[in-house]
Amino acid sequence: MKYFVAAAEDRRLTADSRHALRGSFIELSDGVTHYELTGPEHGEVVVMAGGLTIPLFYWDGLVTELHARGLRTLTFSAYGRGYSDRVQARYDERLFARQLAELTDRLGLTTRLLHFVGTSMGALVAMTYAAQSPASLSTLTIVGPAGLAKPQLTSPHRLLRSDLLAGFVARRRGRQILQGHLGHNVRDPELGVKLADMVLDAFRFEGSLYAVFDTLQHLPVSGRDDLFRKTGTLDIPTLLLWGDEDQVTPLRHFDTARALLKPQHHHVIPECGHMAPFERPLDVADQIAPFVVARSERLDS
Repeated sequence: MKYFVAAAEDRRLTADSRHALRGSFIELSDGVTHYELTGPEHGEVVVMAGGLTIPLFYWDGLVTELHARGLRTLTFSAYGRGYSDRVQARYDERLFARQLAELTDRLGLTTRLLHFVGTSMGALVAMTYAAQSPASLSTLTIVGPAGLAKPQLTSPHRLLRSDLLAGFVARRRGRQILQGHLGHNVRDPELGVKLADMVLDAFRFEGSLYAVFDTLQHLPVSGRDDLFRKTGTLDIPTLLLWGDEDQVTPLRHFDTARALLKPQHHHVIPECGHMAPFERPLDVADQIAPFVVARSERLDS
């Protein structure tokens, strides 16, 4: 799809503009990546890969909880999200997995085993990375993953297969579609407003809608059973988490995910929508922290 700037995108990401923005920045092969590496210096490192629209701020509540449990965290905004570059490239899982691989390498984190958390579309990215570098992961946590719905004629990557149609829809109705999508993500209306404000503020930067719609074109979020199945053969200790009221990746896919991933542990979070790390950070941390610590203690012994 041809790069475009939407009408409401009235900001530009530059070296100067980033001085006033939160977080750290690093130049990778595809562009500048926005990240935060924080928490206890000697703690086990938990790396978090987010969904279709979310910036790294999404993880703030979970980060706080994990730090309190002695864990260090790496959060980042995928290309096209947060304050990372809106690169003019094919937005598929290879781009995001490459971003993740380069970021962890440049930050000197590849000398140790890492703990990955992937939610929604980010689960597909985390699984892609795991398939490429299984020996680098100590644990993998999958939260409300995309990918298990059956492909339909109305699937986004099919509807938007035409560059002309994708560009037209993105320009004319992109922001409206984005706002509708965000409205289904969380159970609590107040949190929904907070989420929308956070995402839409970052979407004022030029190229944001282009990045999302190019992702919808080139990163299938349905019919990905083979990726789940392959992940289940990697011998990486896996934790599967799901919100019981998830309207985006419904709980009916939970048993399929369990059968394919063969997780060591699984848990359904009650009264929770699609964005469990954002909605229920305490509950998610209560699942992740002991899982990570137990694995680390086994390796140390």
